[in-house]
Amino acid sequence: MSEPTHPLLLRDYRLVWLARFLSVSATSALVVVLGAQVYRVARTAEGMAPSEAAFLLGILGLVQFVPFALLTPVAGLLADKLDRRYVVAAATSIDLCIAIILGWANSVGAVTLPLLFILAAAHGAARVFIGPSLSAIVPNVVSAEQLPRAIAFSSIAWQSASIIGPALGGLLLARDPSLPYWYGTVFLVLSIGCILLIRPIPRPVVAKDPPLTLIAEGARYVWHERFLLGCVSLDLFAVLLGGATAMLPAFAYDVLHVGDEGLGLLRAAPALGASLVALWLSIAPIKRQVGSKMLWSVALYGLATLVFGLSKNFPLSLGMLALLGAADGISVFIRNTLIQLNTPDDKRGRVSSISGLAISASNELGEMQSGLAAALLGPVGAVALGGAGAIVVTAIWTVIFPELRRARTFAPQYRQSLKEPVS
Repeated sequence: MSEPTHPLLLRDYRLVWLARFLSVSATSALVVVLGAQVYRVARTAEGMAPSEAAFLLGILGLVQFVPFALLTPVAGLLADKLDRRYVVAAATSIDLCIAIILGWANSVGAVTLPLLFILAAAHGAARVFIGPSLSAIVPNVVSAEQLPRAIAFSSIAWQSASIIGPALGGLLLARDPSLPYWYGTVFLVLSIGCILLIRPIPRPVVAKDPPLTLIAEGARYVWHERFLLGCVSLDLFAVLLGGATAMLPAFAYDVLHVGDEGLGLLRAAPALGASLVALWLSIAPIKRQVGSKMLWSVALYGLATLVFGLSKNFPLSLGMLALLGAADGISVFIRNTLIQLNTPDDKRGRVSSISGLAISASNELGEMQSGLAAALLGPVGAVALGGAGAIVVTAIWTVIFPELRRARTFAPQYRQSLKEPVS
């Protein structure tokens, strides 16, 4: 029997795709509403100034990152040693409990800043286990030839859900603050069901070394892959400086004055740009000049962030957010394809967790950096400065990682043996 010509013709891949779409739809709505409520509670109940409330948005990113960073080595190891379906289902159940608690708290008027921060930290802990295991499942259910297209379609699930979730979350928040959380509850239950319907996946044979040795092996693999190391670190530092999403509540309420509905559109705009790029890449995946295209996309991300930070026009702001999302989508596609195609199955969970840590560090610590900068410069100055910084980082990485601009395909051209000692 011939192999299906498209990954969506495979039952288990469809379940992975749907589980990702449902989960991201729910959690992206929850994160948007959670940030909005932190900002609004700080401004109203606590009487804080905009710069002070914006600083709390940075703290919100930090409390999500700390458990993510602490648990990343464990999450990657579990993704390589346990049934990846059950790891994803268990972690998603934590997000489900968070949604139920916040739905109830909003229904009875019991929302406080401590509650919001505690549950944000719990979400960071849950998310660290979902990413490595779910990403590592995809190469188990599609062939190597279909993997680039499968990754592109997975990105469509992620990005389209990141459009629907924030936009719907903002609309529901404007009507009743508990509604976004009940919406998230339903979608998370459905996502867990899809994961559990995936047929059993053969577990990779992992060496029976001590856990710390296995964790170090994954880190050593990334360290020796110069192209991979350059990709991950570029995304880490560029997005760390250029992150604008943390400041979106401040822009929606105090800069652009567009309210809850406008906040939902602002949060959805980057995902719209990334979704269009993902659709294009699913039809015509990038195959040549991957390094230079990634560098240009990150530079464009920084430029769009800079213009957004300076804009006082709502349509222009939406356009710049869509553009930075599109640029980021190209970078994400290149990095994810590289990781999955060039990592042995017995290390995919650990390598994916390292990549996930870099992404989380760039996002959540970027929110912290934006919050600190906003306390000094205000939201506009913080975002504009961060965009300029992302452009500078890209220029520096072009020099210190010449492998990136020289790389023409996804095949590592400068691979070193993992048996070499770490200098």
